[in-house]
Amino acid sequence: MLFRRRKPAGWKEKLSGLVWPRKGFIRPFQYFRMRILRLTASPHSIAAGVAAGVMASWTPFMGFHFILSFAIAFVLAGNMVAAALGTAFGNPLTFPFIWTATWQIGKRMLGEPPHAGRHINLRQLFEHADLSQIWNPVLKPMVIGAIPPALITGATVYIVLYFVVRGYQARRRVKLAARSRARLKAAITGPASV
Repeated sequence: MLFRRRKPAGWKEKLSGLVWPRKGFIRPFQYFRMRILRLTASPHSIAAGVAAGVMASWTPFMGFHFILSFAIAFVLAGNMVAAALGTAFGNPLTFPFIWTATWQIGKRMLGEPPHAGRHINLRQLFEHADLSQIWNPVLKPMVIGAIPPALITGATVYIVLYFVVRGYQARRRVKLAARSRARLKAAITGPASV
């Protein structure tokens, strides 16, 4: 194996790696940030793509977030890779909060108090997999309730990322131009000084 460890990790190290990653929790976020910033597209395209992914993550349609984010990115003229990266907003840590928030917002938007109504037995609903029984008590409020937070977070992510990506790309262009001028100067003066 190409990148195998010389000394295999013991069971204690594997167990501690489950609780606290060896490289820390910040490393994946740094990688994610750099992956977005290094996309070769316009600031609008990158920001719109990530915003589309974030907006799609608010919907209760797990398994279709990529497709939905691609559709939203297409409408917004966003980058498809950035849209796929933006769907990372919805993950096992954030889904319980997203689902709770969208369900409660949807119930209020439909004019029902969030805790009013009959008791919903989700296990029974999902065992029978009858969409008509699941739609009214669960999915309809979640779909309707996803609209306001999706629009708010999508707009916020777009605005922040647009300026971050624009600044990063401007700094990178200046750095590459300086490096190019230094190489050109070295190429011109190099042979003459020998």
